[in-house]
Amino acid sequence: MASSELHFLLVPLVAQGHIIPMVDLARLIASRGARVTIVTTPVNAARNRAAVDSAKRAGLDVGLVELPFPGPQLGLPEGMENADQMVDRGMYLKFFEAIWKMAEPLEQYLRALPRRPDCLIADACNPWTAGVCASVGIPARLVLHCPSAYFLLAVHNLSAHGVYDRVGDDEMEPFEVPDFPVRAVGNKATFRGFFQWPGVEKEHRDVLHAEATADGLLLNTSRGLEGVFVDAYAAALGRKTWAVGPTCASLGADDADAMAGRGNRAEVDAGVITAWLDARPPESVLYISFGSIAQLPAKQVTELALGLEASGRPFIWAIKEAKSDAAVKALLNSEDGGGFEERVRDRGLLVRGWAPQVTILSHRATGGFLTHCGWNATLEAIAHGVPALTWPSFADQFCSERLLVDVLRVGVRSGVKVPAMNVPEEAQGVQVASGDVEKAVAELMDGGEEGAARRARAKELAKEARKAMEEGGASCSDLEDMIRYVSELSRKRSHERGTSSTPVPSAAAAELGSKKGEKIEADAALSVQS
Repeated sequence: MASSELHFLLVPLVAQGHIIPMVDLARLIASRGARVTIVTTPVNAARNRAAVDSAKRAGLDVGLVELPFPGPQLGLPEGMENADQMVDRGMYLKFFEAIWKMAEPLEQYLRALPRRPDCLIADACNPWTAGVCASVGIPARLVLHCPSAYFLLAVHNLSAHGVYDRVGDDEMEPFEVPDFPVRAVGNKATFRGFFQWPGVEKEHRDVLHAEATADGLLLNTSRGLEGVFVDAYAAALGRKTWAVGPTCASLGADDADAMAGRGNRAEVDAGVITAWLDARPPESVLYISFGSIAQLPAKQVTELALGLEASGRPFIWAIKEAKSDAAVKALLNSEDGGGFEERVRDRGLLVRGWAPQVTILSHRATGGFLTHCGWNATLEAIAHGVPALTWPSFADQFCSERLLVDVLRVGVRSGVKVPAMNVPEEAQGVQVASGDVEKAVAELMDGGEEGAARRARAKELAKEARKAMEEGGASCSDLEDMIRYVSELSRKRSHERGTSSTPVPSAAAAELGSKKGEKIEADAALSVQS
């Protein structure tokens, strides 16, 4: 089966850090001639439509389909469809329950198609898609993991060796990850896997089962970055595994349209940012961003601000807390005009919300990235050769920090020891004092021998990451091998069934189509839904 005859259906988790690499993957698959459809909810479709439209303008067959989000059925507010919209931690259980309920509208959509897709690629956090695939007879099902291979292997080994059971509820008991390629010491608080929380035990079992029964695994990393961890994880799971990243490194300097469409809309025009950076010396600017979910308490924001001010370094700070936190707003703008923003206006640029991150990281003036160590941000730092000042907040971010600092040696620790939720109440959310911020910034941005060596390693990793994504590169070859595998598997399983690949539309599917006012035809069903 030629790649031009293949249809891939991609189902990302409704969290921006998971949608971005899935959209990147869609572009990569479509660039090999296949048809790709991304399935998500209306709010997330609106956020990411620009990225899909840029792919279309590039001549790629990428479509976007909206399915209703069942959140309101469970008491969630209308329009709350992304993990970064939840301000109350108590909403998370209902939020993931709603995600699992997306199985029904997805199955209705698939049964309404004149021809079923050849392969469904689901985020590892969407294991409910496995049952849908089995029900409608999709020939191939793959799982995309969005965190690092380091994290995946560590969590697997800790579970397989019973370490989590041994420490029980003790979040802070130290341990070393067993049977691991490098020495890694931590505790449950900093080595917690996804869905390893009370109340989501069923979801955790679903995730493990969906992964263990998938036809293969996709990792957003490269063998040049994490080869030893990729190979060990593939061996541990016994699944075909392809390292197809870093997907962000597939976008070149001339792909401004695609880069601008990745993620949420920036609060400041990229041209304004570029002009500001153009006036700064090479590798002099520190960029600060904590991603889409992590929120710093006001007192920690104050300490960070004072440390940045004392550092004397130019910086760009994407400070989303300034949009909602009254104390942070007061810090930035005091009534007498002597607020933080006024004091640093000659060398500090504050973006109240989203900043054009790739534009900033790719600029010659940017010399450091203070990051929450989300995997997308980590890969973007690596792909652009920018050393990192690490400030993890939860989940896999502490593993990303260990990889950057201990393995790749392109990072400096800020001093954060535990997730924000484990900080003692009396600390009022402060983990890194202003003096320590000042010291860490100086260490990262220092032009001395150690800093120069770190910067040289970062540039070399960037070259390796981009080479992996080029024709003939390791990740490019893995992607092409995956497409060939899906083609062969689809042909084989369709032949074994001895039936047409066209499922019989159900009455429910017909009703779904009529509700959306759509005529369900082969091309229409794969087009952008609105």
